Amino acid sequence: MTRPCYLRMEEDVDFRIRFSSLCFITDHVGFRGTIKSSPSDFVVIEIDEQGQLVNKATDDPVYKISKVQPEPNNFAKKTKLDLQNLSFEERSNQEVSTLAGCSDDDQNHQSRSEKEDTVKDGASKGEEGKVDIISSLLDERTNELLNQFAGDVKEKWSSKTELIGPSPEFSLGRILDKNQRAILHSAIRQKFPFLVTVGKNSEIFVKPNLEYKELCHLVSEEEAFDFFKYLDAKKENSRFTFKPDTNKDHRKAVHHFVNKKFGNLVETKSFPGLNYNASNPNVVITVRFREKVHKHRKRSLVECPEGKVIHTAFTLRKENLEMFEAVGFLAIKLGVIPSDFSYAGLKDKKAITYQAMVVRKVTPERLKNIEKEIEKKRMNVFNIHSVEDSLRLGQLKGNHFDIVIRNLKNQINDSANLKERILEAIENVKSKGFVNYYGPQRFGMGRKVHTDQIGLALLKSEMVKAVKLFLTPEDLDNPVNRAKKYFLQTEDAKGTLSLMPELKVRERALLESLHRFGVTEEGCIQAWFSLPHSMRIFYVHAYSSKIWNEAVSYRLATYGSRVVEGDLVCLDEDVDDEHFPNSKVHLVTEEEESANSYAIHQVVLPVLGYNIQYPKNKVGQWYQEILSRDGLQTYRFKVPTLKLNVPGCYRQILKHPHNLSYQLMEEQNTDVKTEGSHIHEAALSLLISFDLDASCYATICLREIMKHDF
Repeated sequence: MTRPCYLRMEEDVDFRIRFSSLCFITDHVGFRGTIKSSPSDFVVIEIDEQGQLVNKATDDPVYKISKVQPEPNNFAKKTKLDLQNLSFEERSNQEVSTLAGCSDDDQNHQSRSEKEDTVKDGASKGEEGKVDIISSLLDERTNELLNQFAGDVKEKWSSKTELIGPSPEFSLGRILDKNQRAILHSAIRQKFPFLVTVGKNSEIFVKPNLEYKELCHLVSEEEAFDFFKYLDAKKENSRFTFKPDTNKDHRKAVHHFVNKKFGNLVETKSFPGLNYNASNPNVVITVRFREKVHKHRKRSLVECPEGKVIHTAFTLRKENLEMFEAVGFLAIKLGVIPSDFSYAGLKDKKAITYQAMVVRKVTPERLKNIEKEIEKKRMNVFNIHSVEDSLRLGQLKGNHFDIVIRNLKNQINDSANLKERILEAIENVKSKGFVNYYGPQRFGMGRKVHTDQIGLALLKSEMVKAVKLFLTPEDLDNPVNRAKKYFLQTEDAKGTLSLMPELKVRERALLESLHRFGVTEEGCIQAWFSLPHSMRIFYVHAYSSKIWNEAVSYRLATYGSRVVEGDLVCLDEDVDDEHFPNSKVHLVTEEEESANSYAIHQVVLPVLGYNIQYPKNKVGQWYQEILSRDGLQTYRFKVPTLKLNVPGCYRQILKHPHNLSYQLMEEQNTDVKTEGSHIHEAALSLLISFDLDASCYATICLREIMKHDF
């Protein structure tokens, strides 16, 4: 039996109203109480794919050292999420500790000689070899004319003479062999970085490199020469460093140039140079090639043993800490970027949580070394060991919960025995389950702007709106909200950065990108790319989750617990997550409805995406109306500009808790007053433990048990 529910369809509905409109599947009375009085009252422990609790220490040593591998030099990997957020003293210590872990060759990367070493290594042969290659592929006359053309270009640029009309070009003639053309392209660009080569129908043309000339207005010709040689060499994991620079505006111009021209190929970071101090604020800009996302995902490590990346697994314990804040802090301390961390699922903030994580490019020893530092942020790491690959979202069996509900009371106007009410409620949900809503924490409980609103803006490619929603302040007077308020009033990203607390990692990442690229549509796209993919997709999933919650309420209000024609059911009885294929989803026929072939716990509803089918009844019509309401009828849940693809999935409308146990406890409460005097009264608390499948919410299970909104 379901309680009728009436959906409020207003877009800016109050958060509590939104959740009080959700349905129940059970018909007991319930009771009232308080959850999350303190983080220790809400303990969440991940259950791995083998069914083991991840908070249990393994039998292995604290950390295992795999085959001897050099510690990766992560100094150049640091992004705007780390060193720029530290005080100078911390930066200096970080630089020293990082360099201490490098080989002599790695340390050379911090000096001017880095560029020369990198370029030499990046070429397949030395400079002389490149000259020989050009001579071997071109006849003597063509080679002379090439050198003359190159000299003319350099001479005109040196004399500040502007090239009038179309850019001059010189033909090297047709070269039929594809491999020879490729070798010649590279050899010419290495010898003459101020030239570019273009192929047309097997013919190679040489032209002035106008981007080279533009860079010469910002840096020395020597630096421009070396930079373009580095760029063409494309040596993986190599870096290039410009000369130290004390002028912040000038550095900004260099950052902007490199990111605008070559942002899809490389990324830039700023680091304090040698002898950095207040009177000598020299900073160096380091450039590195972006990692290819598919490198370790689509090719097995067996296929590319030389490019094997270090992966270290560990259990993270955090207390009263938001997930993304925890990852950001760990990234700073380890000198990597947040996207180098992978995990199976997000965890509550106001709780003590244990979860499995994997970090790339960090050895077990190095992770072990930061244990003391992260304890100050209410974090611990243990079960540290080497693994072969990253984790992926959903790679868990579920979560175990140990929850204390305090200040237990009857529902208003309910005079029944409280303990009997509690027993009735727990047994009812054990047998009948609960409506599998997404919990309020998925949407930003109590916030002025909910995560689903940001997700809708991203789906509609309203990038500036999405950024401003993200930076909308709450009605609280604290540094974070003052900074956000300032940004919305001024759009001054640089000024807002100076106000934003250093450990607000996501906000600072976005603001630093906006400072670099501007508060424009394109600038905001770049700003979203400053956040890891998992974070960008999180907001889109939040929108899909909100619609799913509304859909299941509509489904239960319309048809109740009956399975009707046009419903979607899952044919696999053992499903414990949302990721099952269309082939396992079946459309209920009229005959199957009449024969009661399926039960309500088999019914699923689609979570929005481009690869799902909809129910063929009133619920399917409802989905189409909602998409039309939100202006998404012409969108296919792909946002190419942010590399977001949302195929969608299916979610069971009912779930059951597993291994549920409970214990009632009496605690003395002296706060009760009678005619001005204190009396002692035993306050009742409930300790309840249970397991839930992946992507289920304990607060939603408790809501069904207690018939009480939190």
